[in-house]
Amino acid sequence: MAPSASSDLTDHRRALAGVSLAGLFARDPRRFERLSVRWGEWLVDLSRERLGAETLPLLAARARSIGLEGWIAALFAGEKVNLSERRPALHTALRQQDDTPLVVDGRDVVPAIRAAQARMKALAQSVRAGSRRGATDRPIRAVVNIGIGGSDLGPRLVCDALGSSADAAGVDVAFVSNVDPEHLARTLVRLDPASTLFVATSKTFTTQETLANAASARAWLAKGLGSAADTARHFVAVTGNAAAARAFGVADDDILPLWDWVGGRYSLWSPAGIAIAVRLGWEGFAELLSGAAAMDAHFRSAPLEQNLPAVLGFVGWWNARLLGHPDRVVVPYAQALELLPAFLQQLVLESNGKRVARDGAPVAGATTSALWGAPGTNGQHAFFQWLHQGTREAPVEFIVPVRAAHPLGQQQSLLVANALAQAQALLEGRTEETIRPELAQHGLAGAELDAGVAARVCPGNRASTTMLIPELDARRLGELIALYEHRTFVEAILHGINPFDQFGVELGKTLAAPIVKALIDGVPLPAATDAATRALVAHVQALSAPGKQ
Repeated sequence: MAPSASSDLTDHRRALAGVSLAGLFARDPRRFERLSVRWGEWLVDLSRERLGAETLPLLAARARSIGLEGWIAALFAGEKVNLSERRPALHTALRQQDDTPLVVDGRDVVPAIRAAQARMKALAQSVRAGSRRGATDRPIRAVVNIGIGGSDLGPRLVCDALGSSADAAGVDVAFVSNVDPEHLARTLVRLDPASTLFVATSKTFTTQETLANAASARAWLAKGLGSAADTARHFVAVTGNAAAARAFGVADDDILPLWDWVGGRYSLWSPAGIAIAVRLGWEGFAELLSGAAAMDAHFRSAPLEQNLPAVLGFVGWWNARLLGHPDRVVVPYAQALELLPAFLQQLVLESNGKRVARDGAPVAGATTSALWGAPGTNGQHAFFQWLHQGTREAPVEFIVPVRAAHPLGQQQSLLVANALAQAQALLEGRTEETIRPELAQHGLAGAELDAGVAARVCPGNRASTTMLIPELDARRLGELIALYEHRTFVEAILHGINPFDQFGVELGKTLAAPIVKALIDGVPLPAATDAATRALVAHVQALSAPGKQ
């Protein structure tokens, strides 16, 4: 951080300390106009965040001083912005709408993307049309996506948000991620082996959970079809390791590429999104890509002060680093976006849950806040009590599609009204002065009245952002996901970290290997294993002994 930018923001934060949000509105009658950003029919209201008139200009100045605009250009140019792994991050190329060359290490990557998309389209269309056949020559009528992390969360979010039985052309699309056998067992119980296709997605084709589930799926097929059946006709692999997929038994024509420049949490735009193309049809998948590309163009060209991903990234960094908020709550007022908080947990926390900067030096301060949430209005009857009357502030992001995909009575108006009211309630709260007369009218007095009033006071003065989206369709969902991808990138640059690696994820995998051998093969644990792990493994072995199952 440049010293002047740092001191200016620190001084500005101190100047805002003790000033309520209501006070900030009182100071500036044009606060909403100054702190809302429009893009087409989108409207993002930042006026209820703890920002002064100078905050966003100061944040934009800091971003420029550390080269954010150059980082954005480098991202789209295919430069190796993933410094620790010396790779580009080319998820934006996957939704590029034209064939403008993008040369990486001397090779244009666009033709390979177009070839993969053509294969995706053909496969999706053959499944939807019933021309993809299994070992017994029956048409495939169910597709089970086997993956974990981004290869599950992204496609599952999109299919859940946009898919309906009508969209799927009679094809059941399901997702299995957890290595817990119950996840696969509950999925398979309703399916017929003769008409089921599995899509196993793993960049390395060594992901433990994915391969374990794929092997169990293959055994289920062999049992249901007969051991001599050609189970290969029931498998597609999406991977960067074609040899391993071949060794597993997947035919060459059914191996789709997953390049090393596609991070798992960005992979829904790649062949890892084949389940989306089956569920929505290729036209729906193409609309999703088109929406993301529109947000890409906006992010790439709009001035920082009017750039949706940039300003949201500024506020996220300000809340986490300067204001020290440990939580960030995302509440989509759309049941179709029920899985969005889980998707964003991986996108944001796997990207920016880091403790060192790009050069390996410790980060001076907090990085990203913990992220969680659930759909409104359900959340209003659960954790909103904590938001309104808990002992600490947690900034909330309200995501509100205005027009209903399937209107029913006045329900959409009720939904939107609740979202706007909750943001208002967080700002205004409820004061003792309004509550005391109401309770006194009901005969309460003295200590009983005082306690009743105290229990009902909501302090207000709690920050939120409200994002109004015209409607939720494939194009808008593409815009929304790309918006959060780029916002996460902006926050990473402000923190000075690399958002494209995830070495913390690897640690648990490494440590699991000897425990797996101990539990399955009885191999002794390494001598350096801690006492707690040894004791826990011993107890598991005792409970798993013959006769205990």
